[in-house]
Amino acid sequence: MAQPTRKELDAALPHIMAAPKDRAAIDMLCLRPGFGERRFVDEINVTRDQGIPGERWLTQPWLRKEDGAPHPAIQICVLQRRILDLIWDEQDEVTHPGDTFIADMDLSEANLPGSTLLQAGTAVLRVSNAFNEACVKWKVRYGKDAKDWVIAPGHPKLRLRGILCSVWQDGVIRNGDILTKIS
Repeated sequence: MAQPTRKELDAALPHIMAAPKDRAAIDMLCLRPGFGERRFVDEINVTRDQGIPGERWLTQPWLRKEDGAPHPAIQICVLQRRILDLIWDEQDEVTHPGDTFIADMDLSEANLPGSTLLQAGTAVLRVSNAFNEACVKWKVRYGKDAKDWVIAPGHPKLRLRGILCSVWQDGVIRNGDILTKIS
């Protein structure tokens, strides 16, 4: 399994940060009904109450509210296309990261501060302040260097593991829809 080295990851940073600031095509819509399960679809329905109906967020979230309910800040995960292309080299042998969708957009805090609203198809998403630090599965699949790179000094604000969002307005997201910042 060819995992990217820290040197390769660091060298790619200027290209990653040069991603468009707005208006990115959405692709690779992914459902995660259970741990390690991935189902690629053409469209996803999202709701404020259920996130993505049928996803494990409702029953097995990694972040919960004080009352034990799933935390809405992690309903939707978005990963930048340039990062996926960098880390997911052996697609036939390594599991897809499991992000809800991929978009070639600058996902940094500077471009998308917490509470930013994003139009995704007919849905509206709200960027959360929850940090996606890359779980142990990320480290196993893409390497220790990839995990350390995400959390390296100065990198958390770049959101190299992607952004987490809540559903602000119910709707449908389709492959090919344009992810757009709402002013």
